[in-house]
Amino acid sequence: MSHLYEKIKTEGNTSADFQVHRIIKEQENHVHSVAIDVPLSFPTCVRCRLECPGYEACKVTEIQWMWKFYQKRNTKKRPTRLFTPYTERCTELYIGSELEEDFYPSHALGANLAPLVARAHFIRRRLDLQFIEVNTKVSLWRVGRSLSIPKSYLRFHRHSIEGEQSRHFILKTLIEKDIAFLYHQDVKSLVENNSSFEAFICALTAVLQYKNQVEPRPKGFPPLEVWTSIPLATIRW
Repeated sequence: MSHLYEKIKTEGNTSADFQVHRIIKEQENHVHSVAIDVPLSFPTCVRCRLECPGYEACKVTEIQWMWKFYQKRNTKKRPTRLFTPYTERCTELYIGSELEEDFYPSHALGANLAPLVARAHFIRRRLDLQFIEVNTKVSLWRVGRSLSIPKSYLRFHRHSIEGEQSRHFILKTLIEKDIAFLYHQDVKSLVENNSSFEAFICALTAVLQYKNQVEPRPKGFPPLEVWTSIPLATIRW
């Protein structure tokens, strides 16, 4: 890791968004891609410009995929559920139940993520760079399990009490395995600040994508839907 920018905030008439944009622009000549842990696309119904028959009668590929997904899901689980294609995407549905763990990602335009999605799109539209969508919980799980890190550390890295211990153990393992080179002060910052730690996991995921160590799009997944960068279950370090 070469740089760690913490506590980016609005200063006077200069917004935090401008600060983020400026930092990326300063590094632009050295940047291959930018990895962020928010959705890079809006849900299908928000993007759609066709005359709407309602999603019960919709023939758009993504909506048809969602119907098939939920029909299959509802034969196995109770209570039965229905999707909301104006808040969630195929990506969240797949990550939520088709991997080795149920990760329960937030809806792209749900209350938790919607402001962050809007901010990411605002910053992204001014940058001519490749952006990679990351789910930090999934990436950390795959990275950690490939290194035999105990599941408890991976599940509780955000925990208010045990989180620092978990983050320290994970970073210590990455350093001992010669996967990451981190100065002591950087380790301290990543341990104390989970947002910085997850930014580091995003960057590590981008490196794995560059090395072709991420999952391909699932068979039959809608071709126009954004696919999250997910590290392979068995990573060749």
